[in-house]
Amino acid sequence: MKKKGRNLPPVKEFRGKGLRWEWRDGVVELTLDHEPLNEIGTLLLGELEQFAAAIDTLAPITSACIINSARPGGFSVGGDLKELYNNAVKLPPKKRVAGLRIFIKRIHRVANAIDAAPFITLAAVHGLCMGGGLELAVLCDLIVADKMARFGFPELRLGFIPGFGGIPRLRRDVGNGFIRDLLFTGRTVKAEAAHQAGLISHLAGEGYALEVARSMARQITKFDIEARVAAKKFIKPIPYQELREEVELFCKLFNRPAVIESLRRFVESDDPMKHLPVSPKQ
Repeated sequence: MKKKGRNLPPVKEFRGKGLRWEWRDGVVELTLDHEPLNEIGTLLLGELEQFAAAIDTLAPITSACIINSARPGGFSVGGDLKELYNNAVKLPPKKRVAGLRIFIKRIHRVANAIDAAPFITLAAVHGLCMGGGLELAVLCDLIVADKMARFGFPELRLGFIPGFGGIPRLRRDVGNGFIRDLLFTGRTVKAEAAHQAGLISHLAGEGYALEVARSMARQITKFDIEARVAAKKFIKPIPYQELREEVELFCKLFNRPAVIESLRRFVESDDPMKHLPVSPKQ
């Protein structure tokens, strides 16, 4: 049976309200550009779903994909907590969990599609890369980071865990000590420390992450396609069972009154640094 969409022409260009992508010479550049800092909510998720749906048609002509951000403040600060909070308070607890589970499963389907894409994916990161933004970056095969980039998982201070698949995927790449440090302390980690831990494959000078990623992508286009696909599938297994367990744990924790109250305080805060609860780790 032919795969659905196999005979459709590749979607080489897309311009949405929260992101855009463009194909050129075997490389797709997907640029996040959603104010204020690429929060992943209904809008951005819907457009990421469109990209995930285009992967099959892009795959035969694509060697690499670069995910980057046009926002000056950074790559992404993660889930749209304001939207999550506003949706949660409208519903009784049982309906709240059902709606949240649908949303999180949508994110996981997109994440799994990007994770399993047969071309090589690169995240070009600058500025803040927090929570769900970090989870988006770790989907990629390679992370190129500006030396001024900052990484972190602030979720525990709000009473829940990362829910977009980040912990199971990080365990493929870095040691448990580093993951626990990110998770349990809520501290941000400088790009140099993330590089030493193995999270980042390449450190770039300030403002040069995208340029370095483009250079790497051009190199990738020179290699044998069949070998590349086989190598990626072999070296990067997707932890489906752990991801399913994460969905249920996230929904269970999120539905507690203490979490809703924490989200209320976060959403109502006018602190411009509220995504950085602790001073950056050296």
